[in-house]
Amino acid sequence: MEPPTAIVVGGGAGGIAVAARLAKKGYKVTVVEKNADIGGRCSIMQENDYRFDQGPSLLLMPSFFHQIFHDLDTSISDEGITLRKCDPSYRIWFPDHDHIDLSTDIPSMKEQIEAYEGPHGFEGFLRFLVESGRHYTLSCEHILHRNFATIWSLVRWDLLLALPSLHVFESIYTRASRYFHSDKLRQAFTFASMYLGMSPFDAPATYSLLQYTEMADGIWYPVGGFRTILDALVKISIRHNTAYILNTPVTSIALSDDHKHITGVHLSSGKFLPADIVIINADLTYAYNNLLPKTTYSESLQNKPTSCSSISFYWGLDTTLPNLQSHNIFLPPSSEYKSSFDAIFKNHQIPEHPSFYLHIPSKIDRSASPPNTDAIVVLVPVPHLLSPTSSSSSSPTSPTSPLNPHNTTAYWHTTTQTIRALILSTLHDLTGNDIESHIVCERIETPLTWKDKYNLDRGAILGLSHSFLNVLCFRPRIQHESIQGLFFVGASTHPGSGVPVVLGGSGVVVRVIEEWLVGRVKRGGIGVGVGRGLGRRGVWVGGGVVVIVVVLVVVMMRVEMGMRMAEWFCGIEEAWMESGDESTWRMLLCAILGIGLVRNLCLACTGVPAEL
Repeated sequence: MEPPTAIVVGGGAGGIAVAARLAKKGYKVTVVEKNADIGGRCSIMQENDYRFDQGPSLLLMPSFFHQIFHDLDTSISDEGITLRKCDPSYRIWFPDHDHIDLSTDIPSMKEQIEAYEGPHGFEGFLRFLVESGRHYTLSCEHILHRNFATIWSLVRWDLLLALPSLHVFESIYTRASRYFHSDKLRQAFTFASMYLGMSPFDAPATYSLLQYTEMADGIWYPVGGFRTILDALVKISIRHNTAYILNTPVTSIALSDDHKHITGVHLSSGKFLPADIVIINADLTYAYNNLLPKTTYSESLQNKPTSCSSISFYWGLDTTLPNLQSHNIFLPPSSEYKSSFDAIFKNHQIPEHPSFYLHIPSKIDRSASPPNTDAIVVLVPVPHLLSPTSSSSSSPTSPTSPLNPHNTTAYWHTTTQTIRALILSTLHDLTGNDIESHIVCERIETPLTWKDKYNLDRGAILGLSHSFLNVLCFRPRIQHESIQGLFFVGASTHPGSGVPVVLGGSGVVVRVIEEWLVGRVKRGGIGVGVGRGLGRRGVWVGGGVVVIVVVLVVVMMRVEMGMRMAEWFCGIEEAWMESGDESTWRMLLCAILGIGLVRNLCLACTGVPAEL
């Protein structure tokens, strides 16, 4: 019997990881990439003798990286990759010339924290680590390695019991403020939400798991650049006979006449590649709107909340910067911390004092630049481009109007020059380095170039938002709802954005593919009546169990949130510690979860898988 034929559209982190996993299982895999090199946003940029990581430059959650190599029967070290630990992890610069060095060095952290929080401040830090560590552990156990195909997937006893401890209805900033009293430490332990392209005032507190892994596992850097990880996965996949086709865009996904099955892909060269399975690693919103037939759902994706974009500068210097670390964060005044994020995410404007990240790879890997020089990457979060489907009834000056000049080359050229001057001025004022005259080579990426190079919807560098209604079963599914044999991997599908999460998610995608292939054979025998064998007594017993569990979960949530029962009855919106448009959806979700508990119990009694 011939092995299944799989085509992966896009050679980013997710596509390469899925290709390696499938090839190892014996699939006949072909990866088709529109650009000249693999990697997508994880590409390497070379300019003269300077090397830059175009996108990710922080190796976080190292266990996820080690796990995929273990799954492929090898290891990072066996593939010739050297990881170096960054110490300190960051240097955080404040406008008053103060700075903090975040590190896995606990005595150093104790001294710095007590300088801001007093003698009892370190205890608050440890309690924050316990909570963020719990977020990390529970997320790994219940979310990041599981599929959430439908809303019923949420209705699992283990997940429901873990839900109160994940603090999904509070923001990262709200939770951090419980443990830190100084504005500077609140900033230092919340800015990492920008890894997800979100404001710390909106990102669910669950994502403090990022701060935990930084403190517990450290930040690492692969010698040779971040893409060495992906290069190693490519080599592994080639050892298992994966084929790579570069410089060749896919123009469309070929479907059967009834549009219910994939048959292959059409290439820009005019060639057709047949396939049993297609996995799309291209930007998900782009794929739905350009590679597949248009639907109301595909159009709705263009208006879904999405992550921010960035203006990134890549500078080769003819000198070094001794007083900066490998990773540096420059933050605005505490009085403008929230407004700087609101400007990006709510007002769609450039902040007056934007935060920015400055990476010097040559600090930890001398191969990144010539001797006695430094290579610098500066990433400035900015608003994404405007949706092409924005209401035409808007005023031309409205941020949501398609006539707004925000999407024009001229706008971003002017904005880029303004931000460039601001960065150079900030570096001079805070670090004493006047680097403009030392820049010998320069490259720049803007939301427009991100969109053009990688087909990123609205130039959003981290895919769809990770807000409440854009995660788990609310996120676009791994498996296409109506087209058989079509799957997705990457930032905008489950489990979400970030290289470690996408690499881990590739394992979930492969499991879904394998379950689908098995299901094609067995699907005819699934139609079991829900009520069969349950009986009236079973219904009452099951209902009683459900009521007890729901009451226990509600009590746990009340205790965790510190709410009084009067508040529960007087205003359920306030019971979630937040207000806003999503409160109605949260109430609806609670009702669905209650119904789902009954449903899943009935299915369990009849032997029907609850996932269906």
